Parts: sequence; C-alpha cells; structure tokens
Amino acid sequence: MARRAKTINGYVTQYTTLKVRLYPTPVQAELFEKTFGCCRYIWNQMLSDQQRFYSETGAHFIPTPAKYKSSAPFLKEVDNQALIQEHNKLSQAFRLFFKEPGTFRHPKFKRKKEDRDSFTACNHDFESGPTIYTTQDGIRMTKAGVVKAKFSRRPQAWWKLKRITVSKTKTGKYYCSVLYECLVKERGPVVPTAETTIGLKYSMGHFYVADNGTMADPPRWLKQSQEKLARIQQKLARMEPGSKNYEEAVGKYRLLHEHIANQRRDFLHKESSRIVNDWDAVCMRSEALREMSQNPLRSGAGSEGYRAFRELLRYKLERQGKPLILVDRYMPTARTCSACGLVQDDVDYGARTWTCPKCGTTHDREINAARNIKLLGLAQLSA
Repeated sequence: MARRAKTINGYVTQYTTLKVRLYPTPVQAELFEKTFGCCRYIWNQMLSDQQRFYSETGAHFIPTPAKYKSSAPFLKEVDNQALIQEHNKLSQAFRLFFKEPGTFRHPKFKRKKEDRDSFTACNHDFESGPTIYTTQDGIRMTKAGVVKAKFSRRPQAWWKLKRITVSKTKTGKYYCSVLYECLVKERGPVVPTAETTIGLKYSMGHFYVADNGTMADPPRWLKQSQEKLARIQQKLARMEPGSKNYEEAVGKYRLLHEHIANQRRDFLHKESSRIVNDWDAVCMRSEALREMSQNPLRSGAGSEGYRAFRELLRYKLERQGKPLILVDRYMPTARTCSACGLVQDDVDYGARTWTCPKCGTTHDREINAARNIKLLGLAQLSA
C-alpha cells in the first residue's frame, strides 16, 4: 500500500508499507497486549475529557497523555510513542470531523470487543542509533527488543523506516506494518492512446469485463466456503457460549473467514499489478457498490472487493505516471451502441446480448458497456 507522494526538485518522496508476520515471545506478547489496552484507555480518557471540557467551556481541547501518567502509572510500562500517536490520531479525527462533518463522523469511544487491537510507534534517529530497525530475522522495537518476524519482501537499502504499526487479528496472529520513505526520480505523465487504454466494467458474474472481451472470473471463495461456515455456525448454536468447545469453534470460524479474506486480497493485488504493467491507462465507471448491494438481486456486489481493486489500481497507476479515468456512473453505457452511438430507451438488462436497431451490430451487453466506458474515458482525457 502507499501514501500520497510529495514532489521535491524533480524527485518524489514515495511511501511504501511492508506488512510482516510477527512471532513474539510470551513476554513480548504480554507487552503488546498491555500496549493495546493502554492505547485504548488513553484514547477513551482523552475523548472523555475533551467532551467534558467542550460542554463546560464551548472550546475544543485535547489533553496530552502525560496528564494521565500520575493517576495511571501502568501507562509508563509501555512505549510512550504509542500513547503520543493515539493523541495524534484523535486530533486528526477531530480535524477531519470539523472540516467535513457530513463525511467524517464524530470520534467515538473504543471498545475491546469491537475495535482492532493495534498501536503505532514512530522511529527516531539518535546518535546511538535508530529506535526502530529491522534485523535479519526480526524487528527491533522500543521496550520489546527484537521481535522475530517473517519477511515476504525486504526493503531496499536506501529506504528510511518512518514508523511501525503492530496489530493483532481476531485469530491471535500478530502483524507489523512498516512504513518506509524513499526518494525516486519523478516520472513524467504517460500519454495513453486508444490502443494502450483498457476499459473495465464491473460484473456480478465475472468481477470485471474488459472492452477487449477478457474477463477476470476469480474463484468464488466465500461461496465455496459457505457449507463449511454453515456447519460451524450450526455447531456454535448447539454449544454453551464461553465453553472450551465453543471458543475452539469460534477460532475455526474466524480462521476460515481470515483465509477467505487473504485469498481475495492476493487476487486483487496480482490482478491490479498485471493490468497496471500491461496498460497505460484504465477507464472505469464510478460504481456506487454500497447502493448496489442494497438491491436484493445484487446483495453480493460489495463482497468481492471491487472498490479495493479500484483503489489498488489508482495508487499503482499513479506511481507509474499513468491515469485512472473514472466515468460518471449515470452514463447509459449499457444502452449505448459502441459502434454507432445510438442510445436505446428500452433495453432488457436481463438479456446477455442485444442488437442495435440502427446499425444492426449484435453486442454482448457487458463488453459493449466496457467499450463505452473506454470511449467516454478517452473523451475525458482529451478534453
């Protein structure tokens, strides 16, 4: 994943995040659990005091974590950077809320069972060395020491480690997202042509359909696992909540969902990278998948990760100087003939093909829509 890049004197400050699996010792895992709890505690205390101060004075003020250490000495046992970052996150949440209250909601209190366990710590360079760095088989963290880690990808030598975010999944696995910063030569914008541009149409049956007729057709991981999920849910319904067997069944249920999510994420990254490397521009329609999923006939519209796929394409294309062109979702791409431009008033959306009454061209409905998306995208690009 990536943050927005900054351009300085012909060079781009690029940010890259590498996610690694952690294997902490029991002592290190206990420290992580304490840090998760302290971050949740300090967030709730700062938010509570902010609300009380606002109700009494009408002014916005967030106390710093240092205020609470005398009354809560257990806060001194964890990394101070993790507490400072909670203050920064809360301040950022309020800035976004005040700027766009219609888009961002008011910060809410964190709950142990609902919110993800995580903490963030920044790296600082001192004369004695950095506070956080990677080793051959681990990551050195403040107070935790060197935590054993498994790297699927190694950073380049000139990358600068900025911060880490340690998280714990519902299945009890620990991960660390390491944010790196590096300077790369700014790439000039790529000028796409009709031959090097692809149009993608979201498809319930194929994930996406391209204007050249190719289709993704990924495995339906959730659908394939429905029987396993149903069996586990049936067993859970007969068990005593809180019992050992119940907790084991819940663990299996969470592991299966985590496996499905990992399969989906792997497909999205590989497919988006393939498209970005093969094409100079991608045209897509700005589908409102949340609204589509509210339709009973399209209830699975948001379960395949198409929105995440679009975001992956966006930042990967941006890094190579290539554009992602979004077409208005209200454009009649399915009703327009891509050969002559005739817009039909009455189209059977259930039919897979239709014939244009003006030019006589027979269209596959989704391929025709993808071709129209590409034409509209190229028109936006040249406007």
